Amino acid sequence: MAATSSRQPKIIVLDDDPTGSQTVHSCLLLTRWDVDTLRIGLADAAPIMFVLTNTRSLTPEDATHVTREVCQNLKIAIAAENIQEFMIVSRSDSTLRGHYPIETDAIAEELGGFDAHFLVPAFFEGGRFTKASVHYLVVNGVPTPVHETEFAKDSVFGYTHSYLPDYVAEKTKGRIPADKVERFLLSDIRAGSRQRLQRLHDNQCCVVDAENQGDLNQFAADILAVAAMGKRFLFRSAASILTALAKLPPQPIAAAEMSKYMRSPKAGVAIVGSHVKKTTEQLENLLKAANTVPVEIEVARLLADSAQSELLKQEALAQVYQAHAQGKTAVVFTSRQELVFEDITTRLAFGQSVSALLMAIVQELPNDIGFLISKGGITSNDVLSTGLNLPTARLLGQILAGCSVVKTPADHPRFPELPVVLFPGNVGDAQALATVYNRLAIGIS
Repeated sequence: MAATSSRQPKIIVLDDDPTGSQTVHSCLLLTRWDVDTLRIGLADAAPIMFVLTNTRSLTPEDATHVTREVCQNLKIAIAAENIQEFMIVSRSDSTLRGHYPIETDAIAEELGGFDAHFLVPAFFEGGRFTKASVHYLVVNGVPTPVHETEFAKDSVFGYTHSYLPDYVAEKTKGRIPADKVERFLLSDIRAGSRQRLQRLHDNQCCVVDAENQGDLNQFAADILAVAAMGKRFLFRSAASILTALAKLPPQPIAAAEMSKYMRSPKAGVAIVGSHVKKTTEQLENLLKAANTVPVEIEVARLLADSAQSELLKQEALAQVYQAHAQGKTAVVFTSRQELVFEDITTRLAFGQSVSALLMAIVQELPNDIGFLISKGGITSNDVLSTGLNLPTARLLGQILAGCSVVKTPADHPRFPELPVVLFPGNVGDAQALATVYNRLAIGIS
């Protein structure tokens, strides 16, 4: 048996939108994956790093290409930084939406030799847990199998099973039959899994139960112990397992006191792109909060004429600047009506057009805003990579369970040291967006 290492491996997370960091803090988020940028992340002192691939917004072909490119550059960067021990996580949605198994297949082919890959979709801060291999979402206090929720009806990533072995069989089109999926049940995890983990080989597909963070802390401890003996594991997960793998202490500033990070006592701006039902409810409540001003963008105008983009941008910015001059927070949001498209490719392309419009607005926001709230996973990724043009950003912590805050660097040409909230579309109760705003608005003079 190989000797056991006591060193903490570097946890390298390929995040299909930028919200997988929603349970950790004090690490780097990378929006680019050239070798030099990856080396910055690998050399950073934090035990975990995130590469924001944004693949959930891409076609399957483009998602595969991006994932392969990241892995190929990672091999070079890992060798250059002489990283001896690392672990790869393909972080995706806790409601089972995303390019599975496309991304884990690409990672396995490029960085091969994995003994197993684990599906760990639990995300406790968002009310998602897994029991008896069935994945649940707590809806209005009621644990509900995820295939019965709106997320299972997603027009791009829909599915029909909450029982994870059946989900795997469905998504792999039978390549991995349900009866060939290894199930790690609560009783297994709580009793300890090291001997079983040591027997895994040939990239065995495994699904993992978890009802609370203690379950994943136990499982991660076993994973790390067995990995230190030479076993190689790959993860397809939501965010909660990352907390356990990285073993981070509490964040430096408590969630309720995040206004301390504000660089200016002036009002901020919120950008809302997500269209899930929960976001719409949260938006309605945010607009009831004091000193907020609605700025609605009628994106249907883009369908009729793409040349409308510049006009929509100028109209929105005029309203934003007017609100800011009055000391109020402009809430920029896309119209809520559901548009119908002839196919998935057309829908994704339109989504990219809408995002480009939103990012053009972000780039021209008042340069003395006190904070920026970005609502929606894909929207948040684009805010960091395009709107703010950040190759890396430092994660400060969580302002609300599941909602990260990052800060731009001091040398940013337009928005230095700006706190930016990355708020997933499907996280929090109806008041959550208003709660985040109110925690920051305390710092407005």
